[in-house]
Amino acid sequence: MPTLTTVSCWTITASEDIACVTHAAVGDYWAPRVWSGHGLAIAGTDLAGFEKVLGEVMKLPVYWQARARCGDCGAGDAAIWSEPRCDPDDDFVYLSGPCRAGEPTAGYRPVSAFTLDLVNLRGLRIRIAAYRARGTRGLRAPRPRIT
Repeated sequence: MPTLTTVSCWTITASEDIACVTHAAVGDYWAPRVWSGHGLAIAGTDLAGFEKVLGEVMKLPVYWQARARCGDCGAGDAAIWSEPRCDPDDDFVYLSGPCRAGEPTAGYRPVSAFTLDLVNLRGLRIRIAAYRARGTRGLRAPRPRIT
């Protein structure tokens, strides 16, 4: 049975070895952007909530069961993800890594949901936490959300 975790505007449904991530800003400018198989982009103002929901999922048995099934002691390493890069023109933070969303496309596209292998959540969380710990240099003041 899938495990549902919600923090802030993020929801992750974890089942077997896959995490399906959804964001409340479906179809909105601030929706996550994914280049399937290449990486993802998260609005700078959403990084804290995204980091927190990743951490909550990592506390669940489904995450640890997926890691045990993987059998690769290096699974979940941060090296699978690039260092986060902020684009000050659009206020998104980009990470290259194993992220999937629907059909393959050229370039980053707003998505309502995307998937990650559960074992890769740890590395993604490490990269985001390190980026946030360095500060948000380069990010402009958050734009007000229009709901």
